[in-house]
Amino acid sequence: MRYLTAGESHGPQLTAIIEGVPSNLPFSIDKINEQLLRRMKGHGRGRRMQIEKDQVKVVAGVRHGKTTGAPICLVVENKDWTHWEKIMSPEPVEENEDKRRVARPRPGHADLNGALKYNQRDMRNILERSSARETAVRVAVGAVARQLLEQFDIMVAGHVLRIGEVEARRIDVPIKEMIQRTEESPVRCLDEEAAVRMMALIDQAKEEGDSLGGIVEVVADGVPIGLGSHVQWDRKLDGRLAQAVMSIQAFKGVEIGIGFEAASQPGSQVHDEIILDENNLYSRQTNRAGGLEGGMTNGMPVIVRGVMKPIPTLYKPLNSIDIDTKETFAASIERSDSCAVPAASVVAESVVCWTLADALVEKFGGDSLEEMKKNYASYHEHIAEF
Repeated sequence: MRYLTAGESHGPQLTAIIEGVPSNLPFSIDKINEQLLRRMKGHGRGRRMQIEKDQVKVVAGVRHGKTTGAPICLVVENKDWTHWEKIMSPEPVEENEDKRRVARPRPGHADLNGALKYNQRDMRNILERSSARETAVRVAVGAVARQLLEQFDIMVAGHVLRIGEVEARRIDVPIKEMIQRTEESPVRCLDEEAAVRMMALIDQAKEEGDSLGGIVEVVADGVPIGLGSHVQWDRKLDGRLAQAVMSIQAFKGVEIGIGFEAASQPGSQVHDEIILDENNLYSRQTNRAGGLEGGMTNGMPVIVRGVMKPIPTLYKPLNSIDIDTKETFAASIERSDSCAVPAASVVAESVVCWTLADALVEKFGGDSLEEMKKNYASYHEHIAEF
């Protein structure tokens, strides 16, 4: 499977075209809108989320509640477009018209690098596309992938482990309970005590014109053995998951399983002993590998964590250089969140859903859902007999 997105933060819409989803997949628009709503929530979100009421439009590839096998086209409109219609118009404009030109690159953003690369004296042409607003349509894409995973009893959930200096206690709960409890938390945190301190820290950062980053974790349960491959670097599923999470705006690090902790532990405390479970199937005594060994899933829950840096748009802006005058100025301010880590948890879930669904289609093939399920059942018979 593959997809492309298009659209700007203040343009008329965000668009995604998805190719490779098997035919006859039951398709729910409500389930996509549910995920879009989840992305808009979270303590620390800015004024933009008070304007946008994200809803998806499906304009191709789905008929009468099922996919057809043709490319699927999703559209998420930007309600704020009404205030930017002339500024973002594709038509030529007069020199004296308001263009909201940006000549002062913001530290930590794509502004300056993109302007130099694409020869753009107005850095709005860079920031509009590099904005995390693009993740809205990626969540929609992930919601389609999630519906495919559900057909194979694969569940994906995410939660926040850290915001700023506040770290949550590790609380292990069944994935259905994780989904319920994090949905009830304003910061998507299982540790209620830590959640209170996280919200207080976010409020403090907002008052001070600052921003906060954090760590999110995504867990996928029910993933079969053998997704991905060991035979080539670009087929290793752990590498593909890492790339997907790192592609989220403002993410600067990824780890799988115990991740960087493995560097400080002896091998006996890093690797997972192989056992037979109650059904006489191969399993692991522990899950330090995070469900992936040798670039392939091993049947244990897949666990991926991502580090999100503090949003670089600050209301007490850092210094920058005006590209016209070459003088030092305080960087321009675009409307922003003080903390988007809870929302980023939903985005991380979405890209993990897509990557796992892509690997699922790759492994079990088939142009229709029925063909995939037949191949899936045959493979599980093979594993049971191995």
